[in-house]
Amino acid sequence: MPDLHKLETAIPVASLKLIVMDSAARLGESVNDHLVTFRKNIKSIAKNDHAFKGYAADSYLLDAACYRFGSGEGKALISESVRGADLFILTDVCNHSISYTMNGYTNYKSPDDHYQDLKRVIAAVNGKAHRITVIMPFLYEGRQFRRNCRESLDCAYAIEELGKMGVSNLITFDAHDPSIQNAAPLCGFDNFTPPYQFIRALLATEDSLLIDKDHLVVISPDAGGLNRAIYFASVLGVNTGMFYKRRNYSQHPETDTAIGVKEFLGDSVDGKDVILIDDIIDTGSSILETARLLKAMNAKSVYICSTFGLFSDGLELFDEAYEKCFFDKVVTTNLTYRIPELHDRPYYVEADMSKFLASIIDFMNHDSSMANVYTPTEKIREFLARYNNREDDYSINE
Repeated sequence: MPDLHKLETAIPVASLKLIVMDSAARLGESVNDHLVTFRKNIKSIAKNDHAFKGYAADSYLLDAACYRFGSGEGKALISESVRGADLFILTDVCNHSISYTMNGYTNYKSPDDHYQDLKRVIAAVNGKAHRITVIMPFLYEGRQFRRNCRESLDCAYAIEELGKMGVSNLITFDAHDPSIQNAAPLCGFDNFTPPYQFIRALLATEDSLLIDKDHLVVISPDAGGLNRAIYFASVLGVNTGMFYKRRNYSQHPETDTAIGVKEFLGDSVDGKDVILIDDIIDTGSSILETARLLKAMNAKSVYICSTFGLFSDGLELFDEAYEKCFFDKVVTTNLTYRIPELHDRPYYVEADMSKFLASIIDFMNHDSSMANVYTPTEKIREFLARYNNREDDYSINE
């Protein structure tokens, strides 16, 4: 994790304020707690300077809320001043658990509803904040990033719209295609990935792994995620592989959706542990099929790591696949809402991102390089070497 002592001589851009939308309440509270701890423990030159009053506060949360009328119309209300503040707005567009009443019926908020509420809050700030940064871990419409025919470019349009509303920076995690940042050439765009948090969470529950090229391999379930797998494998110092769909156009030559089978590219996984890494678990059918194929190839263990665990069709498929030993663990972050029953499953592991997110906010508030946020690869490999040697203390100080 980042060395916060690098902030001791840094000057904050402006007073820090954090608006947490109702969709990200639990994550936001944890992030705020870490920020409070950071600033109470750091020996910053701004801490005791009257010019930076409020630098070390008991809370950085700002009182704001979105309300709904009976017709379904909404409004945002900011209950305290944001003038001159370095404002961060945290939202989770995938939280489907929040309801509102419209014409006597109960509706649950969709990603469109959450995005509209975000725009309402930005509009309520009304140009008074010194700077606005939106933290949207799951990028709104991030899977609709490319136009292949007569279809909308929802993600690019949303990024452009936020920029026009005065948003200076957009922070997201594991964007489906990082090149989407080209839609915002004049707006800051930071895309973070969680390999370190995956490693910590997985090794905290598994004490029999060996992290080297002879015992572990990182696999991408499709060609689109190969770069993600290569990066993760390079951090771990192991080999990588991928599956791709070989299509048989002789059966359906007139369509682009010809029937195909998954083919594997890479070294043998026979007797090896496998980390199957992807950005999103939606229904889970595709990644579970990949896990099944890996076990059929005699993989020793299969660990599924995904930044966002949506589980939009529930957990029945995963329960069934776990009973059939198709996989051993599922690791996801807490950056998006997860259904409560997921935490009761014996195969589920959570990778906590709140401290990492708090450090991103802290460094950005000081206008410090985001390179300071990442854990160096050398430090991770030292940690993995201690783990492989089963030393008593192989943790990395957060």
